[in-house]
Amino acid sequence: MDKTSRIFNNKIPDKIIRKANKSKNKFIRKFGDDTNGTYHLKPLVNPTLDHINISNLVISNEPLQLEENAIIIGNIRMGFGHYRIAMAIASCANALGYKPYWFDLNSFSSTTGGKMIEHQNKLYSFGSRLSQKSKLFNYFIWEPMNRETFRKINYNAIDQKNTELLTPIYNDLPKDTPFIGTHVWPTQGAIHHGMTNVVNVIPDNWPMGLHLAEGSIHTVQTPFAYLGYKTLWGMAKKQLNSMPSDAIFEVGNYVDHELVDNIVEDTNNRLVRIKDKKPLRVLLPVGGAGAGQRIFESLINYLMPHIETGKIQLILNFGDHLNVYSYLEKCVSKFKENTKKLFNQYDAIQDMVKDFDQCDAGIYAIYHEDIYQAVYSTNILMRISDVLVTKPSELTFYPIPKFFIKRVGGHEAYGAVHSSEMGDGTFECQTNEEIIQMMDKILNEPDILKSFNHQILKLNKMKRYHGGYEAVKLAIKKSEN
Repeated sequence: MDKTSRIFNNKIPDKIIRKANKSKNKFIRKFGDDTNGTYHLKPLVNPTLDHINISNLVISNEPLQLEENAIIIGNIRMGFGHYRIAMAIASCANALGYKPYWFDLNSFSSTTGGKMIEHQNKLYSFGSRLSQKSKLFNYFIWEPMNRETFRKINYNAIDQKNTELLTPIYNDLPKDTPFIGTHVWPTQGAIHHGMTNVVNVIPDNWPMGLHLAEGSIHTVQTPFAYLGYKTLWGMAKKQLNSMPSDAIFEVGNYVDHELVDNIVEDTNNRLVRIKDKKPLRVLLPVGGAGAGQRIFESLINYLMPHIETGKIQLILNFGDHLNVYSYLEKCVSKFKENTKKLFNQYDAIQDMVKDFDQCDAGIYAIYHEDIYQAVYSTNILMRISDVLVTKPSELTFYPIPKFFIKRVGGHEAYGAVHSSEMGDGTFECQTNEEIIQMMDKILNEPDILKSFNHQILKLNKMKRYHGGYEAVKLAIKKSEN
């Protein structure tokens, strides 16, 4: 199924088509060609996410049997973001009465497609970390690549050719099963396989040709992204034909059901804590690439006097990056003596948040080897936290007051712009000086967090955080037509 030569009725130059073929052949030489191979799948219960009824699809010797109300959640690990969105979509699918199946192309490491994705994921993670260490690399390479290179429709044409290599692992998936991709590569693979009920959940607020998967329904979280994707704005030097009206929908923020269902309770609890002058609970999750160590060091050094006096409780979720914990333990004065470690203690964290008022440590350091526990721990901790410190990535769209630190890649910038305009987060603070100034304001001017919380309640009434449900409904509606 050729998706390279024309994209939304826009002809791709012959030299780009040749480049796309060359790219695909390069991966074949590097990882082999299993296009004519046959893989079977079976479901295994995901113990971390059993509360939302997820089963992981894994390699099997026998053909797959799906439940009648099945919905496939296609994803990859590239950082934590696409996993996090996949969890949100699966949670909403379960809440709406459907059985979610977790289809992670990274996990099929024996396949050509799995090897190709892992290779590109390693490159992206390396670039993310290097961008935080080298200002020159970030300014001249990483920022322009993420903001402009990935924006071009020609880049999508090359990806479309590469993702033809993904199709063998889709062999067992019935072509009419609802499929939601939380990264464009699984979505493109589903289209190449011939699946007919496919939704492409776009994560970023900055429109990029990278995220296009013609043949699917595209969903975005904001009006800004809708206009950019609808018109394919800036994706080529010349004016492009727009996407058809039935190919893209603005649905709102992708958020897990268990967070959406408790927005009013959790937000009111935060307002009460502000009124009662309780210690400020700051949640700082480390991203999936493990970048940002120096920013964390500077911020925690500033916070440490307030942590020691009990004015702040800091919750650090290191994900599966123990090296970041080791760095902070080495570089931040008084870090170790003020920290309670909860390493690979997922059950203990779930118990702790049930009555966090009884928890009196200054810093809680969370770490899990298990990727699902590493990612979902942030969701658990979010409900009892007062403010989330994050780069403007997928967490931009969650219903908690947000303090945005420096982005990792230019495509993330417009996430912070959106949140600050919606009123549930700060603008992006890019330097250590800006970060410390903003934290000082948040710490000493409670009206800021009050405003964010009141705005979250307003946005909830507008159903701004209900995008996950709407994406599922689009996939189901298409399958019923």
